[in-house]
Amino acid sequence: MIRSAEFLARQWGPSASEWEGVPVTDGTRHLILVAGAGPAGMAVANMLTKAGHEVIILNRDIKFGGLVEYGIFPSKLKLRGGLKKTYWELLGNSHVHYFGNVSVGRNKDVTLDELRSLGLSAIVFATGAQGTKTIGVEGEAAKGVYHAKDVVFHFNRLPGYGEKPFDMGKRVAVIGVGDVMVDIAHWLTRYKRVEQVTAIARRGLAERKYNPKEIRAICANIDQADLAKEIERIGPRLEAVGQNPAELQKEMAEEFSKCEPKTSHTKVGFRFLSSPKRVLTDADNRVRALELEETKLELKGQDTAAVGLKQYEEFPCDSVVFAVGDKADDAVGLPYKNGTFVTNPTPSGNDPDDALFQAYDEASGKVLDGVFLTGWARKASEGLVGIAKRDGDWCAEVVQRYLRSKPVPDRAQIQRSVERLRAMFRERGVTTVSAIELRALESGEQEHGPSPECIGEFKFLTNQDMLSLIDEKRAASGSLPRR
Repeated sequence: MIRSAEFLARQWGPSASEWEGVPVTDGTRHLILVAGAGPAGMAVANMLTKAGHEVIILNRDIKFGGLVEYGIFPSKLKLRGGLKKTYWELLGNSHVHYFGNVSVGRNKDVTLDELRSLGLSAIVFATGAQGTKTIGVEGEAAKGVYHAKDVVFHFNRLPGYGEKPFDMGKRVAVIGVGDVMVDIAHWLTRYKRVEQVTAIARRGLAERKYNPKEIRAICANIDQADLAKEIERIGPRLEAVGQNPAELQKEMAEEFSKCEPKTSHTKVGFRFLSSPKRVLTDADNRVRALELEETKLELKGQDTAAVGLKQYEEFPCDSVVFAVGDKADDAVGLPYKNGTFVTNPTPSGNDPDDALFQAYDEASGKVLDGVFLTGWARKASEGLVGIAKRDGDWCAEVVQRYLRSKPVPDRAQIQRSVERLRAMFRERGVTTVSAIELRALESGEQEHGPSPECIGEFKFLTNQDMLSLIDEKRAASGSLPRR
């Protein structure tokens, strides 16, 4: 049902005239641009806005949230809802300008150099880790080999991924034992109902990385007898580095004491001290097995490392998911090396740790003045939402220290920079999405109601579907600003 213009105006906030060219108040000091609207970017924007600054947010996706929208398992509605409420409050601030559906980088909607030409006081990159990290094994381009990030984007219905087919077969090997592995196993167990999911780890039980609370989603499907056999199989290698197999097995059993109800006959298992060496394929280049090398543990200070034993075995499976982390996307245009953006290696400023957030050009040996990194853009795959938010808070403090030595622009300068960016997008035909338009989109998705193809809330599969819905709301209400 299309709602009245009066209702929409109340729900979506200010009228078009109030949102176009939001006035700058006397309390504003600097204009900062944040590229990325995930937990880290939104934390930076929130802290800087509270400090009295004006903030522009550019986001690749139409919707804000990043990991919150497309990374957290979609059935966790309470967690996602609380975070999104905070983000809506931020976007309701008159000092925040949100531009969704904008990509930053080489051959994108806007480049780093163009942003630096706008007269901004600082730029913060919170663009996440959009690159695909691999471990370089033979056969990883075969049919049925997937990257964990792509799978997570798929079941979270990120445009460009939600509509892609993911043929998992009956037996799935997931490389890694962290929270992402758990989410993928959750999807495979509860929604795909495959026959077998096996988490494969180069190291042992003590080095597992998942949160014990997260494992509750799948622990009812864990084959306890097979787990006991697996621990017995590797027991001597654990004892060789002072680990007690019986105690580790007890620890894992205690984690399985509050399992969610079982919803399928899928068996979930573990294969420890095993390193993938090759993806084995059939005549159609389709996965048929993994070649695994047995490993042992060696002590490295307080940590352990896996060392290959030159003993190999074929592990039958129909698909493989590499949950081994991500890397930064070099197309963003920042100094880049070995999968990460380069930060300042030399302590500087009043706080030596400020260098950790400063973009750095190794060729010139200089920092990119006023350009900062945070979240997964600074350190790919480091923690989830809470870690990213704390990193954003920390980055905001670094930026504020930087701004103390910079001249304060006047209101007219700030307004001109915002309008130059807006005009740039209009001239290039970039279809940006504002916060008020996001409210219209959210209203439309809620009206759609639950859908059997969606886990949790309904989401449109494509950007065009979302933009069309916004246009429909505009036509029906007349209360949305024209792009």
